[in-house]
Amino acid sequence: MPSFRSSMTERGWPQDVGIIAIEVYFPSQCVDQQQLESFDGVSQGKYTIGLGQTKMGFCSDREDINSLCLTALSRLMEKSQAGYENIGRLEVGTETIIDKSKSVKSVLMQLFEESGNTDIEGIDTTNACYGGTAALINAVNWVESSAWDGRYAVVVCGDIAVYASGAARPTGGAGAVAMLVGPHASLVMERGVRSSHMAHVYDFYKPDLSSEYPTVDGKLSIQCYLSSLDNCYSTYSRKFACIKEASSPPMSLSQFDAMLFHSPFCKLVQKSLARLAFNDFLNTPKEELTQKYTGLEAYREKKLEDTYFDRDVEKAFMTNSTEQFNQKTKPSLLLATQVGNMYTPSLYGGLVSLIAQSTVESLSGSRVGMFSYGSGLAATLFSLKGSLDRGPDSALAKLIASQADLQCRLKARTEIQPDVFAQTMKLREETHHKAPYIPVGDTKVLFPGTWYLTHVDDLHRRLYERHSLSTSNVATKAVDVAYTKEASISLPNASNPLSSLPQPVLSNSSQQ
Repeated sequence: MPSFRSSMTERGWPQDVGIIAIEVYFPSQCVDQQQLESFDGVSQGKYTIGLGQTKMGFCSDREDINSLCLTALSRLMEKSQAGYENIGRLEVGTETIIDKSKSVKSVLMQLFEESGNTDIEGIDTTNACYGGTAALINAVNWVESSAWDGRYAVVVCGDIAVYASGAARPTGGAGAVAMLVGPHASLVMERGVRSSHMAHVYDFYKPDLSSEYPTVDGKLSIQCYLSSLDNCYSTYSRKFACIKEASSPPMSLSQFDAMLFHSPFCKLVQKSLARLAFNDFLNTPKEELTQKYTGLEAYREKKLEDTYFDRDVEKAFMTNSTEQFNQKTKPSLLLATQVGNMYTPSLYGGLVSLIAQSTVESLSGSRVGMFSYGSGLAATLFSLKGSLDRGPDSALAKLIASQADLQCRLKARTEIQPDVFAQTMKLREETHHKAPYIPVGDTKVLFPGTWYLTHVDDLHRRLYERHSLSTSNVATKAVDVAYTKEASISLPNASNPLSSLPQPVLSNSSQQ
């Protein structure tokens, strides 16, 4: 068997390292937020307008963090055809902990058994909603390091976001995203500008290991989110100034073709874009202020740290940045408003949403800002650049084509009544960590190809099976092709979105 070779002197620095392929999985069941408002007895628009949420995805007791990640990884590997033997690193980002010792990554290794590949670095990474970003950074760093052996890295991030009955419950959600990382990527991580902000704070945490529910200081969490955004944007701007061409304008929102955010709820994302517009306003020299800021002069002396809950500033800059929000950010909220907060995959669900609504022309060469936040806290602002190759068979064209079924999959979900949703949440609460346990959720409503929990034995060992890749369920027939391995593999080149991936560097020598 040929071995993989890693000679940085022979190959040089890996070029254009970033995301080659991406796949998202969300549950086949959802609840309508407007109906949930009526069921919860709250004012009309509290969830749909106040939070900006339309529907919320949720899992029955048939799905857990392991099954979500198994499904996402299976989809990625089948649609990309990268080959399990060609993976050298696999890291999982999640805050959904069902075992204090055994990692989700180790559960995913069952998918590699047939290939015989056990030489795979990486493990789970946890810090609230930030773990997926940490895993992605680690994957990129690995490919760009002397440790790289020419194989791909895979990042999987997934979570089930559930809350106790009350005001926070409509901000839940569930899902998983898997990404293939390597050189010659469709979306390249920009070097030299990535900026992070880390601090110690108790804004959202899960001290009760017997429960899925978090302890949340909502007001503090929003302040921490916005403060982290301010800090990361400032550092990113400073680094950008060091590497930009002399003729290029200074950093501002105009430098981003798209701006994506971690989305606890969609309204916060809109406020975050406005927050960056406020940063730009304060950073613009007085003599350079244009008609763009007419009527905002009264806010010139405001300090960032004094304005986290300043309604006047918030309203003024949300109004001022409406066009920027609609152009740069709103397209990324498709999954966030339809599925809810997926925690670690939230930002990357935004990326999938953007890709699904883009053309090769609009994404090629574009700069996509990515703000990741995890309570506790950890935050990073980084950027991706779309490949300049615009050909019909380019990696970028295939990446976009791979998400053409996203709207279809969302429409194929089964909408559940709020009372049934509440019963499902109650069942999860009562059976969380129960052993032995046989789930009672209906597997017929699952999407084709979904992994699900069959039972938990008396030693808490969890066993899984995969739902049929085809189905007789009318509601899910529309997404058969998207979930069917045979359909994906049998389609040639342009019809198969990701059939022409860059190949790993191989050596016939047994020496590394």
